[in-house]
Formats: sequence, structure tokens, C-alpha cells
Amino acid sequence: MQNKISLDQRLRMCAGFVRQNARLADIGTDHAYLPLWLCLNGTCPSAIAADINPDPLSRGQAAIMNFNAEHLISTRLSNGLENIGENEADDFVIAGMGGELIATILDSCAYAKNSEKHFILQPMTKSEILIKYLFDNGFEILKQDCCTAAGKCYTVLLVCYSGKKHEYTQTELYCAKLQPSVKSTHRLFTEKQITKLEKQAKGDARYAEIAKKLREML
Repeated sequence: MQNKISLDQRLRMCAGFVRQNARLADIGTDHAYLPLWLCLNGTCPSAIAADINPDPLSRGQAAIMNFNAEHLISTRLSNGLENIGENEADDFVIAGMGGELIATILDSCAYAKNSEKHFILQPMTKSEILIKYLFDNGFEILKQDCCTAAGKCYTVLLVCYSGKKHEYTQTELYCAKLQPSVKSTHRLFTEKQITKLEKQAKGDARYAEIAKKLREML
């Protein structure tokens, strides 16, 4: 392994949403590259690298030992946030899984409704289901951005609990805070959403109307 951690654009964008001096919990950590990068560059004083499966966790542990970072990062076998205490972290990255699963992880955690906590969410699929969950359950999207990595376009959301339920249109579930007419990566992600909706419209005409409204935003 190299002496320096290298993050792809997807993880780098997640890292960019983490607050300076925040204690980190990285859910679904795999190789623990994200907590290593954030702790070694001085953003985070400590981190928990968590995963539901032992194999990725052992890869993460090996990487942490390789960088002599055991005093900064601990590993934790955990189904979502189940084995992570409320007072152990300030910022939580939940990346690299489906939007439905991310929503379930948040919904299963009582302290997700602690407004001081920040959640950095990167859904690989079904971001609209995650955004609907956030709007329906009093979470505020503080920031949203998009990037490309390995030829695919991803979105990352920074959210916290506000307690205010958000009134939304069906179109908003697919774009939330994106500005597809301004930023090229936002446009790319929105175009991907339109393509998906147009396929779904073959079975349900309602999706065609959402796709049409998104296209107007471009």
C-alpha cells in the first residue's frame, strides 16, 4: 500500500462535507480509506470505521495498522448505527449503499434526530426514496452536490435533523437542491434520473410527467 491515501471523487466529496474537528463514524467503511484520509490530514481527531461484515472490517484494520493509525481510528462490527453510541461521533458518513438502506439505517437510530449531528449520505441507487424519507421525517438537506467517479455520476447529501417536515413536489424528490442548469455534474445526474423515469413511464404514465418537468429544469 502507498504511504499516502488516495480517494476517488465520490469519497473525496463525502470527505469535503465533514466538519473540521468532528469525530467521524464511517458506516460501510470497507478499506477504511475515508477515515484514514480525514484523520491523517487533520480534519478529524478520531474516527470509527464500521461495517456489517467482518471481511471488509479486517481489510480496514489492516490499512489502519499499515498507517500506524490505531490511536486515531477504531473498527467496529455494526449493522448500520446499532453499535455506535450517540456520544462517540459528530459526523456520520453513510456511503456506497442504496437509498432505501440508508433511510432504514437513519430510521433505526434514535439519535439521528439529534440536530447537532451531521449525516453525509451517498446513495448508489434510489436517491429519490432517501430524499422522500428525509423530507417526510424532519431532516433538512443543508447541501447537495454531484461528482463523477469511474465513469458514473453520484450525488452526496449533507443533512441534519430540524424537526420541520418539508412540503415537496414529486420532481423535487429527484433533484432536491441540485442546480442542473448551472452545474454540469448536476445536469449529468439529473439526465440520469430522467432516463430512469422515462423507462419507468412505460409502465406508469405518472413518471413521464416528472421526467418532463425535470427536463424543463435543464
